[in-house]
Amino acid sequence: MLLKYVLTVENVLWTARLISSFGESSIKKIKKMRAGNKALFIKVIQIIVYFFAFLFTLDVLGVDLTALTVFSGAIGIGLGFGLQKIASNFISGLILLFEKSIEDGDIVELADGAMGTIKQTSARYTLIEAFDGKEMMIPNEDFVTSCVTNWTYTHARGRVQIDIGVAYQSDLEQVHQLLLEAAREHPRCSIEPAPSCFLREFGESSVNFLLLFWVDDVIAGRFGPKSDVLFAIWRKFREHRIEIPFPQRDLNIRNPAQLVQYQSEQVAR
Repeated sequence: MLLKYVLTVENVLWTARLISSFGESSIKKIKKMRAGNKALFIKVIQIIVYFFAFLFTLDVLGVDLTALTVFSGAIGIGLGFGLQKIASNFISGLILLFEKSIEDGDIVELADGAMGTIKQTSARYTLIEAFDGKEMMIPNEDFVTSCVTNWTYTHARGRVQIDIGVAYQSDLEQVHQLLLEAAREHPRCSIEPAPSCFLREFGESSVNFLLLFWVDDVIAGRFGPKSDVLFAIWRKFREHRIEIPFPQRDLNIRNPAQLVQYQSEQVAR
């Protein structure tokens, strides 16, 4: 009798593994589905298959399932409290799967300022690689309940902003033209939308401009194009003798004679 039970359990587990492996291989053959989605579907199939295998095994062994109702209910309540976060992250992963609000390769920024590239979406967490190389495992629930900025949700374009000031004696029309030229000449600058330049304000020590231009692929980075354009601006300003001023203060002395007398007294001492 014991051997019969052992063989039954072994056959049920073997069948469950066979069905699970078939489902896993079938999902992996779907080319249009991203890796994170495949992992989620595989986990769901495994849970369903082994759950029914467990119930079938109990039924074959002659265990009265109705007698386990109260006991299973108590266990379910305990597991519900203990695994609440895990279940929440799993369900959040399914929501992200169907909404497709984030996908592998997207650049995202979380509410706490953490920013990086989506590398993998699993049943419990999403793996993000920051720009400095560190990997962060963010619970899926955070992507559903918190504010998340997806820089590449509908497109990969990104805007670069440069604030710069010039001296008051500068030719402002020429400055405006040189700034636009510096942006347009960069190979990664987008043609549409075109670069734009604005005179922002007459500051205390400088006339301040704002230069905006777009790059077609923000995933390739924005710091490089910004640095290149700044170097180009520096060269153009030096060529046309346009000064980038620094903050200055004028000191007015009301009684210079008294100041000279005070200095003389200090020297005499």
